[in-house]
Amino acid sequence: MAYLPATTICSNTIQFVPNATNFHFGVLVSSLHMSWIRVVCGRLKSDLRYSNSLVYNNFPWPQSPTEKQTLAVETKAQAVLDARAKYPESSLADLYDPLTMPPALQKAHTELDKAVEACYRKAAFHTDRERVEFLFVLYEQLITPLLAVLPKSKRKKSE
Repeated sequence: MAYLPATTICSNTIQFVPNATNFHFGVLVSSLHMSWIRVVCGRLKSDLRYSNSLVYNNFPWPQSPTEKQTLAVETKAQAVLDARAKYPESSLADLYDPLTMPPALQKAHTELDKAVEACYRKAAFHTDRERVEFLFVLYEQLITPLLAVLPKSKRKKSE
């Protein structure tokens, strides 16, 4: 994920978030969101296919981050962007190759992950499975009130 110039014309193979802030960027490039992507995304061959309706719109964003938490994510997200900027000749694929990822970029992401996860809970996550389980519990909490207002004809027949 990256910021693109306003002159970029998006095709149907690219998703964009208008007026995205560093907070949005930070959450979207975090390990938490990447864990969600690997479980929820569709695939074309073995490539992930990010969908705004399935992945982005259903992602449980932090519910009430404090101003301090938001600022921490924004600051750490900028550090990721700054680390990327040190390698202007490298593509994102080059920068994120696990064998050649620059240590400064890896460190920036580690710090960003800590800041993003602090928006969700105090305890750190230790595995992708733990992240995804937490996100699905949060997702269920968020959608449960919506299910109560659906007309009975729109609910599953098993209810």
